[in-house]
Amino acid sequence: MEAMDEIVRTLRTHPNGPGRVLLTGWFSFLDGEVTAGDLLARSAAAAALDAAGIAHHSAWSAGFAPGALSLDAARPAGYRHLLFVCGPLHGEQILRLHRRYADCVRLAVDVSVLDPHGPEATGFHRVVARDGDPASPPRPDLAALAPAGPTPPLVAVVLTGGQGEYAGRRRHEEVSDILTAWIGARDCARLPVDTRLAVDDWRLCATAEQFLSVVSRCDAVLTTRLHGLVLALRAGVPVLAVDPVGGGAKVTAQARALRWPAVLGAGEVSADALEGWWRWCLSAAGRTAAARRARLMDRARARAAGRVR
Repeated sequence: MEAMDEIVRTLRTHPNGPGRVLLTGWFSFLDGEVTAGDLLARSAAAAALDAAGIAHHSAWSAGFAPGALSLDAARPAGYRHLLFVCGPLHGEQILRLHRRYADCVRLAVDVSVLDPHGPEATGFHRVVARDGDPASPPRPDLAALAPAGPTPPLVAVVLTGGQGEYAGRRRHEEVSDILTAWIGARDCARLPVDTRLAVDDWRLCATAEQFLSVVSRCDAVLTTRLHGLVLALRAGVPVLAVDPVGGGAKVTAQARALRWPAVLGAGEVSADALEGWWRWCLSAAGRTAAARRARLMDRARARAAGRVR
């Protein structure tokens, strides 16, 4: 990480030492945004400062990390240096940062310089850019070199909000609210997927095979749709199914037909019930059970094809 090596050397040249550094970025602004790349770049910068023995705090947007240190709470007098990490040097947010921390030595690293002569860029005492610096070639983004933990499971979320044919038995909105709040709190990568196909909307699959391709790459599926259940099992992927119709309907019936145990009725949905089946779906037992269902379907298709011939 040559860029951070340069920053560390700059920090150490201060007559009184680096002091405490405030790590900032677009992840610090309440009116900014937080991206995966931003956070990985921040992790890379933090790791480099740790390795150099330089004390630092990170300032976070209260909208993203409520309760963590925010820019409002990070008093300028508490820091000798401010380090801005990742993203474009553009906008009022950057100018506000310069004004608030006017007495700090301000550095920027892994940034895109849109205007080398603009106040956002010239307000920093030193800029180590990833691109846009006419005096140096582009550098690899810090996110490519940042430490990261193990990747969590990828879960397709396949929900339905229609099915008006069930009239007063519909619990679709209630069940969807519970499921989305619950899955949103799990450590997993969530992938919203729809079984509805379209040829005029790039966000939707255009063929059944495309849908199977998406689902087959997931570690689990969470669904309130019959075909979310069936096609996940056809792909050998464990599925946690919830029947959104009061008293049970086609999702429950199909789970029974396929002898798939991880299904809950609309009146059975609770955090404990979801957690129990979630752990099972992601376990070796759940994966084995789903693979067994896929093999049974494969054999059934082969038999059907033989009869057709």
